[in-house]
Amino acid sequence: MQIHPELRRPPRRVGLAAKAQRGMTLIEIMVVVAIIGLIMGGVGIMAFNRFQDAQLDTAKSEVKKIQSAIDTYRVNKKGKCPKTLEDLKAAQFIDRVPKDPWDNDYQFTCDGTAIEVISPGPDGEFDSPDDISSKGDAEGDKDADK
Repeated sequence: MQIHPELRRPPRRVGLAAKAQRGMTLIEIMVVVAIIGLIMGGVGIMAFNRFQDAQLDTAKSEVKKIQSAIDTYRVNKKGKCPKTLEDLKAAQFIDRVPKDPWDNDYQFTCDGTAIEVISPGPDGEFDSPDDISSKGDAEGDKDADK
């Protein structure tokens, strides 16, 4: 019995198809890397925005705590205001003299009736739009009602 010559040849298409399925092409790898890069970029931006929001929230909280400590100081000192935050610490109304999240000192004004505590905000400059104040309508506190 003779085998037809076509049947004796190894099937080339099957061999080439199996070889082509072994790995990914450079284009496919580049597409996957690009997609991963886009995803990581989006995640990084979101994380950075969350970090900035957390810094603002921390500064707002600290401003309120300092204002409360000054108010308590005034009650205990018969209406007298502290001259510095060091006075609050010395009188044990605060544990430490805090710095804002951007490593700036807080400032305060106390005129006997009103107290305002201010952080210079991210730019580090007082009297700028991003200041964070203990007064609810401060320029840097525009999103306080959110």
